[in-house]
Amino acid sequence: MLAFLGRPMAYLAVLAATGLTVAGWWAANRPDDPVPWEGMIAGVAFSPFQADQSPLNGDRPSLDQVVQDMRHLAPHVGSIRTYSTRDGAELVPEVADTLGLSVTLGAWLSADRTQNALELKALVEMTRRHPSVHRVLVGNEVLLRADLTVDTLLAHIRAVRTAVAVPVSTAEPWHVWLDHPELAKAVDFIAVHLLPYWEGLSVDQAVDYALMRYGQLQATYPDRSIVITEIGWPSAGPWRQGAEASLINQARFIRTFLNAADRLGLDYYLMEAIDQPWKRALEGSAGSAWGLWGPDRSAKFPLAGPVVERPQWPIWCLIAVLLALGPCLAFAGRRTDIKAGGHLFFSLLIHLTLSALIMSAGTAFDGRQSPGATVAWSALILAQTLLMVMVLVDGLDLTEGLWLRQTRRRRDPVRTPLRTDMPKVSIHVPCYNEPPFMVIQTLKALTRLDYPNLEVIVVDNNTKDPAVWRPVEIFCDQYPELIRFHHLDEWPGFKAGALNYALSVTAADADIIAVIDSDYQVDAKWLAATVPLFDRPDVGFVQSPQDYRDWKGNLFKTMIHWEYAGFFHIGMVRRDEYNAIIQHGTMTLIRRRALEQVGGWADWCITEDAELGLRLFKAGYEAHYLNHSFGRGLVPDSFAGYKSQRFRWAYGAVQMLKRHWRDFLPGARRLNAGQKYQFLAGWMVWFADAAHLLFATAAIAWSLGMLAFPSAIEFPPHVFLLPAVFAFLFKVSAGLWLYGYRVPCSLRERLGAAAAGMALTHTVGRAMLAGLFTSKRPFVRTPKCEDHPKLVQGLAMAWEETVLLACLWATALGTAVAFGTDNRNALLWSWLLVVQSLPHLSALVTSMINALPESQDQRRRSITIAEAAD
Repeated sequence: MLAFLGRPMAYLAVLAATGLTVAGWWAANRPDDPVPWEGMIAGVAFSPFQADQSPLNGDRPSLDQVVQDMRHLAPHVGSIRTYSTRDGAELVPEVADTLGLSVTLGAWLSADRTQNALELKALVEMTRRHPSVHRVLVGNEVLLRADLTVDTLLAHIRAVRTAVAVPVSTAEPWHVWLDHPELAKAVDFIAVHLLPYWEGLSVDQAVDYALMRYGQLQATYPDRSIVITEIGWPSAGPWRQGAEASLINQARFIRTFLNAADRLGLDYYLMEAIDQPWKRALEGSAGSAWGLWGPDRSAKFPLAGPVVERPQWPIWCLIAVLLALGPCLAFAGRRTDIKAGGHLFFSLLIHLTLSALIMSAGTAFDGRQSPGATVAWSALILAQTLLMVMVLVDGLDLTEGLWLRQTRRRRDPVRTPLRTDMPKVSIHVPCYNEPPFMVIQTLKALTRLDYPNLEVIVVDNNTKDPAVWRPVEIFCDQYPELIRFHHLDEWPGFKAGALNYALSVTAADADIIAVIDSDYQVDAKWLAATVPLFDRPDVGFVQSPQDYRDWKGNLFKTMIHWEYAGFFHIGMVRRDEYNAIIQHGTMTLIRRRALEQVGGWADWCITEDAELGLRLFKAGYEAHYLNHSFGRGLVPDSFAGYKSQRFRWAYGAVQMLKRHWRDFLPGARRLNAGQKYQFLAGWMVWFADAAHLLFATAAIAWSLGMLAFPSAIEFPPHVFLLPAVFAFLFKVSAGLWLYGYRVPCSLRERLGAAAAGMALTHTVGRAMLAGLFTSKRPFVRTPKCEDHPKLVQGLAMAWEETVLLACLWATALGTAVAFGTDNRNALLWSWLLVVQSLPHLSALVTSMINALPESQDQRRRSITIAEAAD
């Protein structure tokens, strides 16, 4: 009660979100009330197998089970149709004799002549023995399956007609009867299957369509009576063109047909009495869902009164709400720094994600799955769970970015006058095979620093060509009191090795180590504005954002500049609230004692800078992030360089996780909860890119499987597809929303940044997977000051993404063409494939933009830089 009084708006927001969730569940499950039916059902098709039985496995029901089922049906139906004389169906006439039910007895014919003979013999014997058998069917859809020739089937029919005293026919769809008038002449009545669902008719047209086909047969064969031996609608299954399988549609079709059949005096058998889960293996999910009663023998819907698609939705809703209330209330109680609007938004998001998971689980595990399907759906549920976790991570970022009352930490530069006792700073500049004019520009900027006590150590390691590093050495010799140059041949450890060497030759009286990349030109006030933050002894390092100077006038560089900016204006600011920023290898200052305490730079890790920051946090140090640009470098010149840089960052993240995973376990104390969350959430975003790569590949394979084996492989349920589309759209829209609020760029620049970031999805995903299964990757220098690639290189830089793009588009088009654009499942799946392709399309577009010729402004700027170097 006290907590509520202290935070009433937050808890009211939770209450409002809960109410809206319940209202959403109700709206999604509003009842339908088709025309009622209150009479008897003329007949039903009946297979006697129990929920756990299958004739494909040699199972057969017992006499007691058949008796129990038929007693259950007897009050509701007048006649039963069977399909075979074995596997338990032979028990039906005996039971029907005692219950007063009539039977249309069937014999199952196939290409197996021996088995056909046994079926026909039993058919004749059972018909003669049981008075309940008043019609017989010689085969079921034999010509449709092409198991027998017409002549062979006619011979069987003639043989049975001479042996029994009841009407004889065979059961086929309407078009087979129209195609074979000789068949109609050979039977006593026409036994027709009218199943508009399989023909792709919408439920609103289905009954009229079935009656139209019935009338067509009447007009063609006026001297033959017609019995509809199968008619119905499945309660579950894939869309077939305009036909949607659902419980409400099943009820609507059955009720409408029953009233029409009564009005027209039709003789019929509904398809079918009881759901048969075993048919899923033959006909997919629809095949197991035609029953009026479920596998548990309970009625799936009433024949009069409202029908609800998911009768169990109140229970599902209750479970989802109860699961969501815990985290919603905890968030409301703990996050007093979030405004009420943020609590409402994030609580709604928690409710939405959990409701989606409960809906998916309830729909997938409906009791009709085979063991293989259960495994497949379990994997999909797990994937959707991870997807919803990512939605919540993005949602929390958005909540903190938009509805935070105030920040807890200072991010402004220090503006007090310099003291005479400022600590000495040793600035380390590692370089490898860098253009000498670029490094010299960096060093010139360092000579202009407004700071009284510093040194600069330049370490060039492993550059082979003296023409590259000699000019830098000559420049450094001009400042012997300030700059020391070291060239190292065959030096191990890449950048970390160079920085460790620089640390070993650092002046003994230097207290602060600063690191900048060799392309950065720093502001004269950089050290004066940052070093005073080390007056607090618990401060381990101070970080300023990476910024860039060569992007204006070049569309590709503008895109990636603003993509970088998003992390420093949004991600780093958010992480700083938790003392969990990512340390970068440039524009960073580190307390020397802390650096030496944790063991220096890690040469085993390809992202030695971020790894060092994590070790400093583990050692108990604080970090400061100043969201102010004190230096500007060069963005990668090529899309290949941009990808290479991000691959290194992502691969290094996996290296860090593999080395430090124990510190993220519950109970580990070297990192606080906020630090654990920020690091894990940041890595999870990149693991989501790996999941995207795997999902895209699996989606292509699944699509090919559906196109090659449409009867065996179905579309995943839409309850899995819609959350995937939602997660993608939410991620993009949340990013654009945050950019508009936190990053000082135009809408056009935001869209360009989003495209550039999306273009790295494949690269990051590949890096994360590589990191999981390998331990070492070579350090890759991010290319700068390179010539722009030609058009063909634009394709080459994104060839993997282009191949996946082509495959996704091809399978999307193939799915739409093969299954029809009026098939909602096919349309949704095709759109999902297109959505999955957007990161690959972004990669191709970004690469091609990079391949375009430089603008005139950019060309003049390049010339100016070169002239300055001369």
